[in-house]
Amino acid sequence: MTNPNGQNPAQPTGKRQLRGASPVSSEGYEAKRAPAATDDEDAKDGSSVTAFPGEVVSEMNKVIWPTGKQMLNYTLIVFAFLIVLTIFVWGTDALASWVIRWIFIR
Repeated sequence: MTNPNGQNPAQPTGKRQLRGASPVSSEGYEAKRAPAATDDEDAKDGSSVTAFPGEVVSEMNKVIWPTGKQMLNYTLIVFAFLIVLTIFVWGTDALASWVIRWIFIR
């Protein structure tokens, strides 16, 4: 198949390109395109304010809540991390303070 200039159409050269694959046409694009939403569909999707509380309850029932033991473990991990981070920041501050005093006050 040639274009009006008598040349073959340009084809991609990537690894996944199949030889002889037809170029994309607007008919194929339109066939794969999702249909546009209408106003009736918007009302059914639960976008009203009165549907919100029911949706919240429905979503909260889907949540997998941690057990008490898991919450204790998570809490202890967070506290341990905070302690380590606090010591690191305190040490960095103390070291910087010592370096500044050593530079300016000899």
